[in-house]
Amino acid sequence: MILFQSDYTEGACPEIMNRLLETNMEQTPGYSEDEHCMKAAKLIQEACKAPESKVHFLVGGTQTNMTVIGAALRPYQGVISAATGHIHVHETGAVESLGYKVLALPEKEGKLSSAQIDEVCTLHKNDDSFEHMVQPKMVYISQPTELGTLYTKQELEEIRNVCDKHDLYLFVDGARLGYGIAAKGNDVDLENLAALTDVFYIGGTKVGALFGEAVVIRHPALQKDFRYMIKQKGGMLAKGRLLGVQFETLFEDGLYHRVSEHAIRLADKLRDAFVEKGYSFLVENTTNQIFPIMEDSKLEELKENFGFCYQQRMDETHSAVRFCTSWATKEENVDALIAAL
Repeated sequence: MILFQSDYTEGACPEIMNRLLETNMEQTPGYSEDEHCMKAAKLIQEACKAPESKVHFLVGGTQTNMTVIGAALRPYQGVISAATGHIHVHETGAVESLGYKVLALPEKEGKLSSAQIDEVCTLHKNDDSFEHMVQPKMVYISQPTELGTLYTKQELEEIRNVCDKHDLYLFVDGARLGYGIAAKGNDVDLENLAALTDVFYIGGTKVGALFGEAVVIRHPALQKDFRYMIKQKGGMLAKGRLLGVQFETLFEDGLYHRVSEHAIRLADKLRDAFVEKGYSFLVENTTNQIFPIMEDSKLEELKENFGFCYQQRMDETHSAVRFCTSWATKEENVDALIAAL
């Protein structure tokens, strides 16, 4: 069975595994206060051109999202998200378990628009009973989105302007950020994200690391006491240097970008094959998630040898499914899938 279900089916890049072995017997302080974490944080600050930012390492995406949002909101406030947003659909209500409402809005190809955010906040402020309603305070978006689409720099700038207008924090989930940066047509890099957001994170779990995410905080109010929140929400690893070693390795010599480019090259190859065979897509994108619409009978055949994710039913005989490539995808496996098509 060849799996294209997700971008975290394998362990970690060989470079990371080797580095973990090399540093295995080092004695270091715990809880990410070691030299590896400090060096990794500096490398990320340099890559973002944001020396004033604070970088923290957490163990996973759900812990990261709930920790950042919990640090930003007061009990009567909520976070705006696309209806397909990860915090709304795929985190078992983690944010809402803290007592914060996710204010889900209809999306277009996985994305929110600045106009939607402006409308929600304006309606709230103009409602006579606004004090009886959850107050919007943060905007949560993903880059890439759950549908593999990308926000352009202009779209992010427009959302930033609306956030400033309504005094909202802007938080970008970058679980698959490397694949977004490497995608064709993308015009948003780490420097742009650091400049336009209050906080974002660089995903490691899905982009070459064994586990871990690197949170980059620009807004001073969110920087204050953030480590208390990491500890309280279960995101602080006692052997924190394991996170530092991984991100140090990913950012020392461009490894993060190289492994991302590998995934995109193979995604492009697979996407082109679907196009050549006449398949249409649920959504057009250039990242590592591909959403072809296929006959149910063909999907049953493919299931015998390939793993993929069901997305949604399109009609009585067709479904949209998801195929993912990753840093670890083998070209021969992509060729085998193409042959099976």
